Amino acid sequence: MSIKLIASDMDGTLLSSAITISEGNKAAIRRASEKGIVFLIATGRMYVSAQPYAADLGLDVPLVTYNGALVKGSLSGKVYSHTPIPLGTALEALAYCREKGYHIQAYVQEELLVREADSLSEEYRRLSNVPPRPVGDALYHLTDAPTKMLVMTDPEHFAPVFDDLTERFRGRLTVVSSKTNFIDLIAPGVNKWNGVKAVAALYGIGPEEIMCIGDSGNDVVMLRNAGLGVAVDNASDAAREAAKVVVPANDDDGVAKAIELALTEQAVVPE
Repeated sequence: MSIKLIASDMDGTLLSSAITISEGNKAAIRRASEKGIVFLIATGRMYVSAQPYAADLGLDVPLVTYNGALVKGSLSGKVYSHTPIPLGTALEALAYCREKGYHIQAYVQEELLVREADSLSEEYRRLSNVPPRPVGDALYHLTDAPTKMLVMTDPEHFAPVFDDLTERFRGRLTVVSSKTNFIDLIAPGVNKWNGVKAVAALYGIGPEEIMCIGDSGNDVVMLRNAGLGVAVDNASDAAREAAKVVVPANDDDGVAKAIELALTEQAVVPE
């Protein structure tokens, strides 16, 4: 069975280290669209951060953002699904991170809320092009449920913090990594794969007809379950192990190579 939909992660996959989409990847996406293959972005980013890239590509399909917590039309702005973190759980996680001294930020109604501007919030602003809004201690007393929360660490402390949050909120939060110092907190059951499947269903496309491309821990579920999971060469060990195919790195047009496989029917999935 051939590939009819390609879902790509953004950071570390579709985007280069310079946080841009290469001309090679753009050309490949255009060729796929001309052949009738649906191309969509599945990212941990906020919708407002991902939408300009989709618009630049001319994509008129739903975007899977916040690791699948928000699926929203790239041009229409239509909300197909929104699964925020239950407010009570979010407040408990915020209080716990405050107690432990973890840097945490919350995404509420397309705003990036932080306690105060610091080097970590600046790092995120540079990557996402979304300015944070410092709210002081009000961060720990949200009145609206956040779509996602993010804990940022340095790489040295990533593993113990990740393990701590996973154990502390097991069954109540999905805890995944999107970078070596980013720990994403989302509602239980939320992941990119469920978002991608829901979009595919809108086009009458089955899971076995989907190619997913990614590089990080938050891509593992979609890489493992897609008809064809593809990891870029710079991917984490977990992402590489979940994939069936490895293509060149994000800085070497890996997404274009994956698309080429689909277009030349080298990516045919067994019936």
